[in-house]
Amino acid sequence: MPDEPNFGDEGNKGAENAGKMSRRNFLKDAGLAAGAPAVLGGAMAISAPPDAEAAQPYNARAVPVASEAVCASGMATVTLTVNGDKYTQAVEPHWTLRQLLRDRLGFTSPKDWCGGMGACGSCTVIMNGRPVLSCMTLACECGGAVVETAEGIAKAGHPLIQAYIDHNAFQCGYCTPGFVVSAKALLDRNADPTEEDVRDALGGNLCRCATYQQHPPAVLQAAKALPEFQKRSGGEPKPSKGARA
Repeated sequence: MPDEPNFGDEGNKGAENAGKMSRRNFLKDAGLAAGAPAVLGGAMAISAPPDAEAAQPYNARAVPVASEAVCASGMATVTLTVNGDKYTQAVEPHWTLRQLLRDRLGFTSPKDWCGGMGACGSCTVIMNGRPVLSCMTLACECGGAVVETAEGIAKAGHPLIQAYIDHNAFQCGYCTPGFVVSAKALLDRNADPTEEDVRDALGGNLCRCATYQQHPPAVLQAAKALPEFQKRSGGEPKPSKGARA
């Protein structure tokens, strides 16, 4: 039998540190590694607070909403707004936003195809105006956040819903909420996107049924219907800002 490798003091320190790995640090590290494809495609692992919006590039990995001390202090009480309604919930420090939305608040549209690795985009929600991966965002960091899910988009009668039906932009439907949310985040920032803008914004969303070619025309149809929708809903049409800020 070959001798086991001797890593010296550095190896021992590494083993000690590994034993102290927290859930929070694990999620943050996993978000940098496994979640990188989805992040670069348009969905962020963690969102910026509203007052940091102007200083953060749209495609950048942003700062957490709350301090690390909040997540490390055990059970915390978080108040956030989801689809226009305010909720206050006690959360464990290791809970993700996806767990809070699905298991505590009953919003089942954020899915989990990749096993919480931040790689598929099916858990995407809009938080503080940005698409985020809810499986990679800690619930205890979401105090004061404004969150929008596919349920809220459908309830508002957004033209994306009918456009997706018209273009059959789904098969099994498991990944569809993530696509719709990512598309809504794009149209909120750019009311007149090009096909390239749409493809770029949806680049972090995966579809096992391979419906990719149906999504751009559906989103472009929804963009054309936006002025009428905003007129009916009492909002002013938003100027085109481009897919990237």
